[in-house]
Amino acid sequence: MTAALALRPATPDDAVAVTAVLTASYGTLFQGWYAPDHLAAMLPELTAANPALLASGRFHVVERAGVVIACGGWSVLPPTGVADPGSGHVRHVATHPEHTRLGAARRILEACVAEARTAGLGGLDCFASLPSERFYRACGFARRYPVTLPLRSGLPMPAILMHRRLDGA
Repeated sequence: MTAALALRPATPDDAVAVTAVLTASYGTLFQGWYAPDHLAAMLPELTAANPALLASGRFHVVERAGVVIACGGWSVLPPTGVADPGSGHVRHVATHPEHTRLGAARRILEACVAEARTAGLGGLDCFASLPSERFYRACGFARRYPVTLPLRSGLPMPAILMHRRLDGA
């Protein structure tokens, strides 16, 4: 019997578990999509849990048998600080590689969509990593265009800006 998945809002107390999921997910699932040396340099910045997101009430974790296996959420502003009016931004959706294909990330994304609609937003944007574009497309996001995100360290991170309308159109 497979353990049930439990979605709940994250708290600052989840920082260690969220960092562990991000590290395992990105460190494994990004291989082959980014050059090994570039990935190794990006990971420390990409995998640290964001305290503001954890405290926002808009960031979630999914637990399986009491263990955090996935995380993600949304914010009004993207990491770049520049947002489209009326759109929120999906942030740090990740699943531990030992727990993929269970629907955990999709469950988080569905919660984000519902919350953004309730907040009156007309859409959600995301900077999809190269390997996650297919997941977001399957969840109703459309590709806008490739972007290069400047990380705080100055490293560039190739990604894809994607958008999902929330008004039913």
